[in-house]
Amino acid sequence: MQDRHPENAFERRIDRRGFLTRTAGAGMAFSSFGMILAACGGDDEEPTGGGGTDTGGDSVERATVRWISPRGTLDVMDDYNLWVPIEQGYFDELGIDVELIAGPGGNATASATFVAENQADMGYPSPGVLTSSIDSGVPVKSAWEMISGQVFNFSLPEDSDITDVSQLEGKTMSVLTAGWKVIVDPILVEVGVDPESITYLESGPQWNQVVSQGRADAGLAWEGLRAQLAGQGLELKYLLGSEFSEGPSNSYVVRADDLDDDSQRDVFHRFFMGVVMGMTFAKTNPQAAAQITYQQLPDLAATLEPQLALESMIELATAYGTTEREGQGFGFHPVEAWESYIQNIADLGQIENVLPVEDVITNDFVEPANSEADVDRARADAEAFELDDDFAQTTVPEGTNI
Repeated sequence: MQDRHPENAFERRIDRRGFLTRTAGAGMAFSSFGMILAACGGDDEEPTGGGGTDTGGDSVERATVRWISPRGTLDVMDDYNLWVPIEQGYFDELGIDVELIAGPGGNATASATFVAENQADMGYPSPGVLTSSIDSGVPVKSAWEMISGQVFNFSLPEDSDITDVSQLEGKTMSVLTAGWKVIVDPILVEVGVDPESITYLESGPQWNQVVSQGRADAGLAWEGLRAQLAGQGLELKYLLGSEFSEGPSNSYVVRADDLDDDSQRDVFHRFFMGVVMGMTFAKTNPQAAAQITYQQLPDLAATLEPQLALESMIELATAYGTTEREGQGFGFHPVEAWESYIQNIADLGQIENVLPVEDVITNDFVEPANSEADVDRARADAEAFELDDDFAQTTVPEGTNI
């Protein structure tokens, strides 16, 4: 989904003072996580050193991580894993100020190129954008896999006769921007559909409305978006990517050079510790994580009631937790899936070179962040969290496993 004013993406930032004002107005209590900002510590000024303790009590050098969304908006439930450690103070105590930037939604490559150009420190691109960027010389690498499986789906008109992804051959596909072709084409190739047979409709922010109205055969969607579109009253059904694709999905990427800098590696390590705590909190009490996120995004209330907000978050949380449930920890890149994906897009001609997988991903941060994060603290905070009246009335869907 696209922000209403993407040209102002870097002006719509949420600083610490604004965050405190907003949450105080909402009656929130603080204990001791897509333009994107939420600064955890200090006022509007950039931190100038000094300042944090890790969860073990050691002094650490304070640092800022500027995180940029691939969506052109922050008004989604997807980033609960950032809003939770922001509100709960986990990032702050780890010496990390997190700045959330919505980014320009119409620029498919922004969440990689803006990182390389030092306009952000961490992006969240799709694997197609990441690999195409690296192949064209953009010096970034994925440091944290958010979704090890396929997060993307295809939306269909509610009365569509299409029941299988193979039936998309020769059909029209509605997308926000033509840049999304690098996302869709590899998925189609994987299931044997010729991308050249697809007619892409660049429909702008209303791309799924176009599908709902029957003006396109299908559209790109993803987990978390389904509940949001339902909240907007769109009559759609879906082909779920998790049922037909083994491809990887979006991940957190950083400048490749930063991975050669010990101080920057330490910053990312602490950031990912906070992410692990946010995910653990949500796993323990999904309603609490949904409430925290929802209350930071007042524009969502116009189209998304609390129950659908919770369901939207759970769609993503289910995907985010895949490797943790498999015993590999949050953030783990499935190496064989990435190798297969790279070969597929090279065969497709989307990249000129078969990139070495080690040039695209690293799992260096997974074990340290998962083992050193204070997950007991996050669980205890989640269990003690008091829901407001709206979220106390919500219900976690039966069979939820995040």
